Amino acid sequence: MDTRIFHGEISPQDVARALFAQFNLGNYRAQQIGSGEKIIVQITTREIATSGGQTALAVNLQKAADGIAVQIGKQSWLGVAASLGQTAFTAWRNPWGLLSRLDDLAQDIENLQLSDAVWQTIESYARNAGATFELSERLKRAVCAYCDTANPVGEASCVACGAPLGLAQPRTCLNCGFVVRSSENLCPNCGKSLFR
Repeated sequence: MDTRIFHGEISPQDVARALFAQFNLGNYRAQQIGSGEKIIVQITTREIATSGGQTALAVNLQKAADGIAVQIGKQSWLGVAASLGQTAFTAWRNPWGLLSRLDDLAQDIENLQLSDAVWQTIESYARNAGATFELSERLKRAVCAYCDTANPVGEASCVACGAPLGLAQPRTCLNCGFVVRSSENLCPNCGKSLFR
């Protein structure tokens, strides 16, 4: 499962509405499970789809500190694989028969890109709402390990007791928005390098 955290004024219900607007039309159907701080949006192909194979994808939206955590599950692709196999078999038996499967082929390719399209929709909505992978202003505080005083990010030493704050400085992964320690080189969430 791929997880990303968006910091800012954004709620699970806002993102669920954006997903419904984008994917509850045409060959896709969206449905919402839950409400409030935890919502699951399931996107599936319609049972009476005019072309292509069947697929499904679940998007988990959960309230996080000053934002939301978005997790997309593994896409069900068995129906798409069966449809692509039928197209290949048709083309093998009679290359001209491929013309009758062009709509199915186009829909199958679109279905295979569903996960990417969902991420694009979520990231576009988050960007328009002002939510980013960067820490929110409230979370941009380094807490002193000795006296528990909140200090502005970037301070070398605690404003109250003078203790060094080097390892207490918070930051986020630029790839997924996960809050990481300054001593980490790889993001524990996505596994990507924290240095670009």
